[in-house]
Formats: sequence, C-alpha cells, structure tokens
Amino acid sequence: MSTLSTPLRQRIPAQLRMLLGLALLLITLAVLAANSGAISVSLPALLRQPFDNELWQIWMTIRLPRILLAMVVGCGLACSGTVMQGVFRNPLADPGLLGISSGAALFVGLMIVFPLSLPPVIVLYSQMISAFAGSLVISFIVFMLSRMGQNGLSRLLLAGIAINAICGAAVGVLTYISNDSQLRQFSMWGMGSLGQAQWSTLTVAASVIVPVSIATQFLARRLNLLQLGDEDAHYLGVNVRRTQRILLLLSALLVGASVAVCGIIGFIGLVIPHLLRMQIGADHRWLLPGSALGGACLLLLADTLARTLVAPAEMPVGLLTAILGGPYFLWLILRAGGQRRD
Repeated sequence: MSTLSTPLRQRIPAQLRMLLGLALLLITLAVLAANSGAISVSLPALLRQPFDNELWQIWMTIRLPRILLAMVVGCGLACSGTVMQGVFRNPLADPGLLGISSGAALFVGLMIVFPLSLPPVIVLYSQMISAFAGSLVISFIVFMLSRMGQNGLSRLLLAGIAINAICGAAVGVLTYISNDSQLRQFSMWGMGSLGQAQWSTLTVAASVIVPVSIATQFLARRLNLLQLGDEDAHYLGVNVRRTQRILLLLSALLVGASVAVCGIIGFIGLVIPHLLRMQIGADHRWLLPGSALGGACLLLLADTLARTLVAPAEMPVGLLTAILGGPYFLWLILRAGGQRRD
C-alpha cells in the first residue's frame, strides 16, 4: 500500500526526471522556433495550406533545417565540452577557451583561401575534414601542455590564450589576402551563424555529430574512472592513454564538424556542463546525455533570439552565446579564487 501511495516523482531517479524535463523543454523550444521569425509561420495555419504553398516552402527549406541544425550543433558543442572537462579533469576546459575552435577555423580558412581540386563527394566534407584536422592538432598540443609540470589550470588557460592569439593572427593574414567572397565567409565564421543552414549542411553535420555523440556515451564509465586520477584508473582496468586519445579524437570531431558548418560559437561547451553538473551530478552516464539536450536547448534558444530580436535583420548567434558565456566564465574564475582563499 505504501508503494502504491508513493508519488511517481519519488520513484523516478532525479537524473532521469532532469533528462525528461530537458527533452520536454527542447520540444517546446522547437515549436516556438518554428513559429518565430521575420515571417510568422504558425503550425495550425501551415496545416491549412496546400503543400506547394509559399509558407510550406519557407518552413521546409529554411526554418526546419535551421532548427534541426541548431539542435545538432548545440548537442555536439556541449558534449565536446563535457568530454574535455573530463579528460583534463578541469571544469574550465572548453573548446573555445583552449583555442581548439580557433585552430579548426584556421584550417577551414586555409581551405577557403587555398582550395584544392577534389572529387565532388570529398568537396562536401572538405571543410569538415579541415576543421577536424585543426581541432585535432590543437587538442593534442593542449593535452601535452596540460601534463607538463604543476599548476595545470594556469598553464591550460595561458596555453589557450596563446593558441587563440596565434590562430587569430594567422586568420588575420588569410583575411588580408582573401577576396571579397572569402572575406565574407571569414566574417561569418568569426561571429558564428546558422544562416547558411540547408538540408545538405544538416546532413553533413548530423552524419558526424550524432554518431560521435552516441559514441561518447559508451565511454562514460571510463570517463568516470579517469576522474580518480591516472594511476587509480589504470589499476581499475582502464588503458588511460588510449582512452584519453580516443576521447580527444571524439571531441575534436565534434568541434570540427560544428565549426565547419556554422563557425565559432563559444561558451556552450563551458556553460552547459557546469549547469548540468550542479543538477545531475558528476556521473557522465547522466551528464553526457543531459549536456547534449541542454546544449541543443541553449543554441536553439539563442538562434531563435538572433532571428527575432532585430527582425528582419539577423544577429550572429555567436554574439548571443558570448554575452551569456562571458559573464558566466568570469563568475567561475571569481568563485574559484574565493574558494582558494577559504
């Protein structure tokens, strides 16, 4: 009798309730995003129109792929940030702060300014391959720097600042020698935008981000063991170096795919894992799917605001995420400093 009278919310784990809540929030945001924009396209009105109507064309060719792309990229960036924080055992690790996004953008810039003659099938993935190569190179550089000496947090942040400066200077050189068309592409990458969303773009991004995000979930237990330290994880049966390399490879894939299709969108990989860790806990079996849903919600909300705040014009979505993430990052630094003084 007591079992029957127990409220349902007490029988469902808190982590599962959080995931269900995030999934419901994502569906709600998707419906709101579908109805929002320079042209109002409400679903009830849409269903009363013939399929070849102009509103259907706007919804199917512009709005729907953009909504889905925001979900996919937000999921990838948040998962990448969660994995990096776990690998480095550092809550401030983030693809943007550590220069990984800048490295990916630099390699994409090289592909834009110095295009190669490639088969049509490879051309579709050429920018993504370039972004992946750049993010992978920077990931391993940062990983090696983080393992040198003491004071890993300061070394990590300083390395990120230096890498961002070097990559920024290199992108500046490419901008200087580029033509008008290439310069416009650089500008959009620098601020981050989903304005180029198409079904082909979504297909390319989803074909990488979705399976890689699922793959990180299968490594959640090993990621948990890495938090105990390399030595303890080794004694518990984890091949530490191999696991770290695999996780860095997956994280680089997520960053590379995201940067390739929409440019640099910062702070999602920093903010979302922090917020979810406070609610769900540090268990990556729950934290990774929660971060994926949370990242999709945040980027979808930011992109919807970017499309509607200054309609019919459009703000770069990277500016909105920076407005949110910059103060949050400053708060984290001040909070860490206060804890050390205590």
